[in-house]
This record gives sequence, structure tokens and C-alpha cells, in this order.
Amino acid sequence: LYMLVNTSLKTLPEFFKSATSLPATPNLDNFVEAWNQASFPRLLLNSAIYTAVSTTVYIITAIFVAFPIARGLVRGHKLIFTLFVIALFLPPALIPQFQLILRLGLYNNPIGYMLFFLVNPIGIIILVGYIRTLPKELDESAAMDGCGYFRFVWQVIIPLSKPAIATVVVLHAIGIWNELILPTIYLTSEQYFPVTRGLIVFQGVYGSNWPTLAAAVLMLTIPMIALFLVLQKYIVSGLTAGAVKG
Repeated sequence: LYMLVNTSLKTLPEFFKSATSLPATPNLDNFVEAWNQASFPRLLLNSAIYTAVSTTVYIITAIFVAFPIARGLVRGHKLIFTLFVIALFLPPALIPQFQLILRLGLYNNPIGYMLFFLVNPIGIIILVGYIRTLPKELDESAAMDGCGYFRFVWQVIIPLSKPAIATVVVLHAIGIWNELILPTIYLTSEQYFPVTRGLIVFQGVYGSNWPTLAAAVLMLTIPMIALFLVLQKYIVSGLTAGAVKG
């Protein structure tokens, strides 16, 4: 972090003269150049849309997947949960995914790109572990009062699962925001590039403008840092809930 901030405040000649020394005069021109050269507003908007839409859809669907697994409402729920755990250790199936996206006509399409982020096993595992800590008496009381399944999940389980949901939101959003491989493979039009893909503009034929790139990376991290600061009070409890039984 020190090197990143230090580099972003230097001119390019200063950086090549001494990469580790402090800048003689802090220079903010790199941030302005990065903002203009990489079309940062458009790239940030693309990344924000991909992150917000994918994370929202994923959280809603993940809750409705995790709840029946946690409560044992589906046959083979232990096997299903085990498969999610196994999925953590499997490599991404890039070739089958690429063929599927081509056949669906979603190559170089924002919708096809966002489909990759609608599945994340670690989120299901965290949510299942947390929901298991919620008393089952709530389910029985809601059933006796005539509360329907979807209403119960929406109005009872989701509000009580805020720590786990906040944890999954941060982990999922950071993964989407920092993704580079998938947009490089599946997005070819510059108008669809997320901000990570747009940073390649700083890679030149004869070298890279490292101070400007450092400034761009710092600006790239600000939205995720803000998200973490907003949700940080929920994250620890969301990760540790369900870890100890008894």
C-alpha cells in the first residue's frame, strides 16, 4: 500500500530515477490523467452495474437455496450441501462455459457476463451455517400464524440474517469488482469493459506508465473500501456464526 500511494504521487521520471524514494513534490496529476485516459467514469459505471445487479440477484436466490438446505426441507440436503463444499475446490470450467455462452448468443454481452456471477458456493455455505443458528421455533410460530413460505423467508429469515448477508455481499462484490480473466475472455467491446479490463490501457508498447497506473488502482479500490466500511460491523459475526456448535 505504501508503494502504491508513493508511486501514484510521483512523476514518471522520478519513478524511473528511484522507485522507492519519497516524491520530491507530491503530484496529483496522475489521478487526473488516469481519470481521463482510461475513461474512468464509463468503466466505473459498467463495474458498478455488473457488481450491483449480479450481487443483488445472487443474494436473493442464495437465500432461497440456503434456507431449505439449512432446515432440511429438501431430500438429500446433506448431499447438496456437501456438493457446494466440494465446488470450492474445483477449477473453473472455462472451455465448457465458453462453448455455452457462444451457443446461447451471449458472447460479448453484459447479460452473459453477469451470468457467471450468479453462482458462488462460499456464499451458500456461509448462509447455510448462519441460518442453522436461527431457532426453528420461528418456523413453527410463523406456520401457526398462517405465514406463507416466501413471506416467512422474506420478512423473517432475511432480516435476521443481515450479518451473513453483509458478509456474502462484501465477498461477492469484491470478487466481481476485481475480476479480470472473465471480462478479458468474454467482453471484446470497449463500451462493455469493467474498470479492471480498462486498466490495460496503461500498458504501452515500450513500457507502462506506473505512476498513472498506481493512481488508477487506488481509485479502483475506493468503492470496495467504502462498501467494507459500511458493512464491517456485520462481517465478523456473519463469518463466525455457525462455526461452533453447542
